[in-house]
Amino acid sequence: MQSIKQKAQPPLPPGGLPDFRNLGVLLRLLLLVNVLVVATALVQADSFDGFMLQFIALAGRVELPLLAVALLLYLVQPWLARRSRRVGMVLVMAAVLAVAAAAYWLAGGFGGFGGVGLQRWLLWAAVAGVLGLLYFDYRNRRLSRALSEARLMALTARIRPHFLFNSLNAVLGVIRSDPRRAERALEELADLFRVLMRENRELVRLDTELALCERYLDLERLRLGERLQVRWQAEHCPRDALVPPLLLQPLLENAVYHGIEPLAEAGEIRVQLYRRGEELRIEVENPVSRDLSHHEGNRMALDNLRERLMLFFDLEAGLESERREGRYRVRIRMPYRSAPA
Repeated sequence: MQSIKQKAQPPLPPGGLPDFRNLGVLLRLLLLVNVLVVATALVQADSFDGFMLQFIALAGRVELPLLAVALLLYLVQPWLARRSRRVGMVLVMAAVLAVAAAAYWLAGGFGGFGGVGLQRWLLWAAVAGVLGLLYFDYRNRRLSRALSEARLMALTARIRPHFLFNSLNAVLGVIRSDPRRAERALEELADLFRVLMRENRELVRLDTELALCERYLDLERLRLGERLQVRWQAEHCPRDALVPPLLLQPLLENAVYHGIEPLAEAGEIRVQLYRRGEELRIEVENPVSRDLSHHEGNRMALDNLRERLMLFFDLEAGLESERREGRYRVRIRMPYRSAPA
């Protein structure tokens, strides 16, 4: 199963600069600089009233240049992402100092900076820029470790041992009556586990993920037969959309394990994929059993998936679940990104 690869572009790509078009990164940038404003005002003040005056004065000088820097980094992000980490850091610092100098020069026509000299102002801007880059670099290293840990967690939770044993038993059950079907099932099982063991740090095309899901469902149909019904609604979903690897398959496995298997009769899983604006939406719905132990395992799997979405897309992605009228529904939203041609 070939996949078209692209760097996963999590909020902090391994070894690179943060994605300045990510909402979470921009919010952290604004928060970090404002924390520095508060710290500076505390150092310079000798009373609460003095602190408030210092904070208001410094915030008045900082906020507009800060927003200008955020806007500039947002605009040049695609160009910046193609540069090496070292060059990117130099360019970010150059942008910070250039905006700070321009703000100081423009403020000269409106009464200046309240007695703050240019060198002192640029030094403060440089300290803010360096602290910001150090913070994101530290967070990058932490996220890299978290991605590795999440991959191991996902690997253990993704395919349950019972699925492997049941699939092999199902193959043994048809190996005499339908040897070609048994051979195809073994090939599908090998393909599935080959993908599971891959280092999954890159986004893949949606059609690649869907092909993997079809292989998985074919294996489940081998043992569940007509009890497993799946209704796909993906006519309005771009197949070149990039998604985290193994995003949909664990949801289908949960739907089979927690929804279809406990039922004595046939059950239907409904999968809906569509694009809404600049977001990709995925909904998976399945019947609900009354076995509470099944629901506990489902929550653990969803927490794992929610963490993976957070690592890839930060605040721009989300996962919600609800139980209503005998059905369990999972909704996922994430930024829409198309695969390169």
